[in-house]
Amino acid sequence: MIDLTKPDAVADDYVLGLLDPADMQTVEAELERNAALRRAVAQSRERFLPLDMTAEPAEVSHDLWTRIEKDLQQQEVPEQKKEVEPVVANDNRSIQNAGFWRVTSFAGLAASLVLAVALGWNLTRTAEPLVVAVLVNETGEVQAVVEDFGTERAVVRLLADVSVPGDRTMQVWTLPSKETGPVSMGLLPQARSARLVPPSLPTPKDAQLYEITLEPAGGSPTGRPTGPILAKGFAKVTR
Repeated sequence: MIDLTKPDAVADDYVLGLLDPADMQTVEAELERNAALRRAVAQSRERFLPLDMTAEPAEVSHDLWTRIEKDLQQQEVPEQKKEVEPVVANDNRSIQNAGFWRVTSFAGLAASLVLAVALGWNLTRTAEPLVVAVLVNETGEVQAVVEDFGTERAVVRLLADVSVPGDRTMQVWTLPSKETGPVSMGLLPQARSARLVPPSLPTPKDAQLYEITLEPAGGSPTGRPTGPILAKGFAKVTR
């Protein structure tokens, strides 16, 4: 549920498309009668305008289109996909899995590009995240970017489509320290990018672990990760 008493935060989420359809309709209805919200939305659009103005069109190579078409064809025939055994979030062996981190290292270039875009994007915003983490899956594919603003808020941007069963939900975690253990930052309803309001935690630091797991509807019943890891990665300080 959005908080219309904080028009600046609502405006940023509205302009960036982070709101779910119901909240989007609520904001659009409120814009007709709320002058403060209209001003906040106008200011947000003005801040993000330079991104549109400076973006230059790039020609996509034939090889890239061929790979995209191949991927789409594979998605249309799901029975041809190989099943991959899920990585259990509370299984320490997953952290020590050399194969996972070896594949992840090959994804470094792609992750760095995503991170650079995320950092560049945030230069236009009124508040910058303290850390940004690029999360990859077991095969090294970038799945999401987490922007952690500390005790203020966190934003999770999903960069890949994830199929979530109706009785399950995606939950975001971070590991402030080994002594504290993993702490939930919130749920991702309907497998969408979202703005989270995590509990009061220590200031996030460089190389802090973030991950997304698949949990029962309503979140982990134990307060700790129990489901398979969908994506994980380490934070990078932005300033």
